[in-house]
Amino acid sequence: MAIFEVQGGSPLSGTITPQGAKNEALQVISAVLLTAEPVTISNIPDIVDVNLLIDLLKEMNVAVSRIDNSTYTFTADKVNTDYLESASFHKNSSRLRGSVMLAGPLLARFNKAYLPKPGGDKIGRRRVDTHIIGFERLGATFHYEEDNGFFKLTTTGLRGCNMLLDEPSVTGTANILMAAVLAKGTTVIYNAACEPYIQQLCKMLINMGADIEGVSSNLLTIRGVEKLNGTTHRLLADMIEVGSFIGMAAMTNSEITIKDADIPYLGMIPEKFSQLGIKTIFNGDDIIVPKQDIYEIQPFLDGGVLTIYDHPWPGFTPDLLSIVLVTAIQARGSVLIHQKMFESRLFFVDKLIEMGAQIILCDPHRAVVIGLERERALRGINMTSPDIRAGVALLIAALSAKGKSVIQNIEQIDRGYQSIDKRLNALGASIKRID
Repeated sequence: MAIFEVQGGSPLSGTITPQGAKNEALQVISAVLLTAEPVTISNIPDIVDVNLLIDLLKEMNVAVSRIDNSTYTFTADKVNTDYLESASFHKNSSRLRGSVMLAGPLLARFNKAYLPKPGGDKIGRRRVDTHIIGFERLGATFHYEEDNGFFKLTTTGLRGCNMLLDEPSVTGTANILMAAVLAKGTTVIYNAACEPYIQQLCKMLINMGADIEGVSSNLLTIRGVEKLNGTTHRLLADMIEVGSFIGMAAMTNSEITIKDADIPYLGMIPEKFSQLGIKTIFNGDDIIVPKQDIYEIQPFLDGGVLTIYDHPWPGFTPDLLSIVLVTAIQARGSVLIHQKMFESRLFFVDKLIEMGAQIILCDPHRAVVIGLERERALRGINMTSPDIRAGVALLIAALSAKGKSVIQNIEQIDRGYQSIDKRLNALGASIKRID
């Protein structure tokens, strides 16, 4: 188990480039199973979750060649489907939430798949109903194996259909989409997710020969094709990292340039930080966050307290609510943070309160932050990272705090952020990784 020792209280400065998008990576890397031809993907982040998925593909006998630090070529021409029934696959796939994304491609091309119970963050219930129901509509059957907690999926051949998703799940949409591209006939998905990750997956599949209409909308029409070809694909910048760096700059009273941020794909992210009073300057595809002694939360027009909540795209992503919450600690004014999706994602605020933040946890989904206006700094404490996003929120708090903080369980942070200590130290942070 490793920890971070963080000496806070110093402003940062310089330029930082966000990594490739973690959530997109898990989807498009899974999609390489849809073809026997080589697929080259660039801008892949070197993080635990992505590396676990790549290792899982290797164990399935997918040929993987690393071209450079962030570029890989995958060739799935000799996939060992028997491995899916091994104890090794069950153990390794259950460690990774993203392994559910393998089910759609495996069903489409090999007519069988195993889907583990969701792993990953401990942020609340993460159901797979949307995935299973979608596969059933396409003609798959499933059997739940109680002894190992896996769903075994089989089909004699997927067939297109019309379906309405019970929720616009990003992973559910991606999984059903990947299954449908090789199904016979036409599949229409209503209430589909349309996040940039889904748009990128569609772009890659179309380049491989898939027939997809409605990209970037909530209505996808997929006409199945006989086979898909190889392609090349580049991941977008990780918009969660971009948002994290905006919040970090404001919280630490720093001036930071975020390089190659893929601004057109950020949606409402800059706007939400603007509502906290944080200024951002767009320079081409770069974002400059200037030093601000005070940033003031903008109330509603009638004077009511600002509420920021998560919502399906193009609404605000739930992955940044932890960052927005911690950033509001040193703002002027108050804000209500409403996390609708996961019932355990706000439980890290007790550590922020211990550091000196003024936060009222109303219930598992809502917290009120009363800004300190930089009248006093947070104080360093010992704390534990409960999940990826809360871990980085605690890291931002520690960087702004007076004195030393210790963050345990940083493996959670490493799951989603590439060499975050080294990259922030290059901006002037003082973060020591201790094994």
